[in-house]
Amino acid sequence: MLPQELIRRKRDGGTLGPEEIERFVQGLCDGSITDAQVAALAMAVFFRGMEPGECRHLTRAMTASGQRLDWTPWDLPGPIIDKHSTGGVGDKVSLVLAPLLAACGGIVPMIAGRGLGHTGGTIDKLEAIPGYDTALGVDAMGRVLREVGCAIVSQSEALAPADRRFYAIRDVTATVESIPLITASILSKKLAAGLQHLVIDLKVGNGAFASDLTMARALGRSLVDVATGAGLPTIACLTDMNEVLGTTAGNTLEVLEAIDLLSGVAQDERLRELTLVLAAELLTMSGLARDVTEARRRADAALRRGDALETFARMVRAMGGPGDLVDSPEQLARAPVVLDVHAEDEGYVHTIDTRALGIVVLELGGGRRTTTDVIDPRVGLDHVAGLGAKVGPTAAPLCRVHARTESDAQRALQAVRAAMRCGEAPTPGPLVLERITAP
Repeated sequence: MLPQELIRRKRDGGTLGPEEIERFVQGLCDGSITDAQVAALAMAVFFRGMEPGECRHLTRAMTASGQRLDWTPWDLPGPIIDKHSTGGVGDKVSLVLAPLLAACGGIVPMIAGRGLGHTGGTIDKLEAIPGYDTALGVDAMGRVLREVGCAIVSQSEALAPADRRFYAIRDVTATVESIPLITASILSKKLAAGLQHLVIDLKVGNGAFASDLTMARALGRSLVDVATGAGLPTIACLTDMNEVLGTTAGNTLEVLEAIDLLSGVAQDERLRELTLVLAAELLTMSGLARDVTEARRRADAALRRGDALETFARMVRAMGGPGDLVDSPEQLARAPVVLDVHAEDEGYVHTIDTRALGIVVLELGGGRRTTTDVIDPRVGLDHVAGLGAKVGPTAAPLCRVHARTESDAQRALQAVRAAMRCGEAPTPGPLVLERITAP
């Protein structure tokens, strides 16, 4: 196989066969295909797309490029389920959803990612907890799943290694936004994780990767069809990301908000609602509940009784974190400078440039521009006002900035004011825009 022939054929709109795709993926792993050739093929796919069959073959080949987890030896006492989010600002759902599902009888081996650019990453949030080990091996993860029911860890080098190289090249060649390549990237890792049921939380809006509903629908359909065809029943929920999810953005601050929701101390309604929606989908799909109504009732009860909070505490302890975190969350490190950001005029939050708020967190040091950047988990935003909130010089603030220095805080203040426009209260939109299921 000559890589340049594959590139030429895809460049001209042709279709790649299963063996050719397998050879390409093998070349990703063994280095026989150069970075330049990988980039060229990625660009050809970006412009020419892939047939559904090509996307399925690419996904399967990337899944088979590394280790496939088998949980059978662990005799786990429940269905193996998980959620994947396409990323947003303030999205700490996984921190609440994984223990909630486990408290309802599910087994959740969640392999999560780090943040890059304006979106946060679940692993970065958990690493804000002292001692929490996100790099557990399979045996240790199996023990945690057996004891607790959920474990959130980072992707190992053995899991879908072809995707790691392919994504790194796509990221620096502006070819990330390709539906077949996104599909293969997401699902190769999920299929390798040994799941039985999956829900995709596909964010749509100005703070999401998919800002356009048409593109989000196409991606959702691709993800559901390819996953289901590979034997993994999957549902996609298209959810709103035109404002911060919850009231915080920044790693430590999001952990604190997740604990508040689990404990009932403070619960942002949109964050709680989305968590319950996704939980109900998974509990129903996996047979842990007869229907969505019963599933939602069970999930709501697990939150109210504190079962999910207890499971979260057990997971943190089992993963090496402090056993008393939920009782003493003040032990998490905080930024030295805290500054309220007030709107200059009275009014209601009318529009939010959510991506810009994610960039504020990045500029404060809470995100990374490249995969090697070191982040500061303490910085970020809390008390973030949602759409329709009353704000002003003497009313509630737009948000509160947590920064390392006064100058950082002042720069963030100006950026927040530019990102949050005030005026008449907008008409509330739906949280869940659409639901995509297998035909």
